[in-house]
Amino acid sequence: MLSTLLVIFVIGYLAIALEHPLKVDKTASALLLGMLMWILYALGAESIVPAVQGEHFQRFVADNPALGSKSVAEQALAYVLNVDIVEHLGDITQTLFFLIGAMTIVELIDVHGGFRIITERITTRRKRRLLWILSFTTFFMSAILDNLTTTIVMIMLLRKLIAQQQERWLYAAAIVIAANSGGAWSPIGDVTTIMLWVKGNVTAPALLSYVLLPSVVSMVVPIFFVSRRLHGELDPVLPFAATDMSITRGEQNAMFFLGVGGLIFVPVFKSVTHLPPFVGILFVLGALWVFTEVFYNSKTMLEKAKQHRIPKVIQRVDMPSILFFLGILMAVAVLQSTGVLTWMAQVLDNEVHNVYAINTMLGVLSSIVDNVPLVAGVMGMYPVADPGSVGYAAEFVVDGTFWELLSYCAGVGGSLLIIGSAAGVIAMGLEKISFGWYMKNFTWLAFIGYMAGIGVYVIEKMIF
Repeated sequence: MLSTLLVIFVIGYLAIALEHPLKVDKTASALLLGMLMWILYALGAESIVPAVQGEHFQRFVADNPALGSKSVAEQALAYVLNVDIVEHLGDITQTLFFLIGAMTIVELIDVHGGFRIITERITTRRKRRLLWILSFTTFFMSAILDNLTTTIVMIMLLRKLIAQQQERWLYAAAIVIAANSGGAWSPIGDVTTIMLWVKGNVTAPALLSYVLLPSVVSMVVPIFFVSRRLHGELDPVLPFAATDMSITRGEQNAMFFLGVGGLIFVPVFKSVTHLPPFVGILFVLGALWVFTEVFYNSKTMLEKAKQHRIPKVIQRVDMPSILFFLGILMAVAVLQSTGVLTWMAQVLDNEVHNVYAINTMLGVLSSIVDNVPLVAGVMGMYPVADPGSVGYAAEFVVDGTFWELLSYCAGVGGSLLIIGSAAGVIAMGLEKISFGWYMKNFTWLAFIGYMAGIGVYVIEKMIF
């Protein structure tokens, strides 16, 4: 049964990776994969649960006397239904609720034109200077917003600044690298860092202390080489089109600072209250919801105001992406419950036994497969070690070397291929960047930056 589950997971994963050739949306494949694996796990619970769960299963049966007269098959199924599904779904929904809240806040800012505060201030026509401005703007925006939203905003800005498509590709590819690097060091910068942060594997101060500088280096190195190709100035372009006249400049500014301030507030909220991050993000969303309701109740254009209220804005949230995360995380949860991930971790430990080498390989792998299920799988493979652990186990404590470097490698490694990250995929779709062009011109640059960042992280650990 375990081999069957592993084969089905690989087939499902291939279906997700080959979404475009198969013409089947990856969300459909992920949901089918996740639910099918739980069905098979439940059907094979009699042989899997007693062997894998061991003492946990025996304790569950002892704590539920009503199960004493039941068969082993019924006891195992009860364990799957009342322990495995409940525990995994609890962990997964924390991540999903956080994403829903964050995505709604971002959409609220966008529908009010708040991002124009950033885009309208970029006016230079010098090619090299524009590249550095766009790269650092993307880097810090993606640390607050998700990489997908940041990339969309910056690509739309590029279309206003650069008319020639081939030249625009250079800037778009640089934005992909900057977005992935920027999301790696912030607890709310990327889905993978959100997952690590929500589960308590890393904390915000540790990411800032040890992952920020490597992330900067991973961006600066390739952008430096790209800038050497650019000379002169860009041709003049048309000014930005006017925004919705019902939204004043003051309202744009207010919504931008309230929304972004709320996102930045979430890590502080977690540090002070020790409550899960999804509580903080939903608290911020609730506060913004009340604010917008009170604000628009005082406006005279009530029909127009309906378009900017959160009940309307929340319809713009990318629910297929949320369901994709649900499906793939549920599938990975089965591999964790059945002991497959533990076995894989033991193989890596025995054959490699070096957290730097393991994470470097995982980062390269994240450019081929989706880094969300990759990180979810790794988190299932390696439990967080006790604070007093020593030796190799000490690398897996909260804020240990393994988790910090995983945050970096899983995020930055996605830049190695154009299909290796959400930022790359959206840039590929919007700008029609070819896979071969990116691989020829940017893969080697991204790899140099990736390895340089790892080198900086190693030096940090040696010094501090």
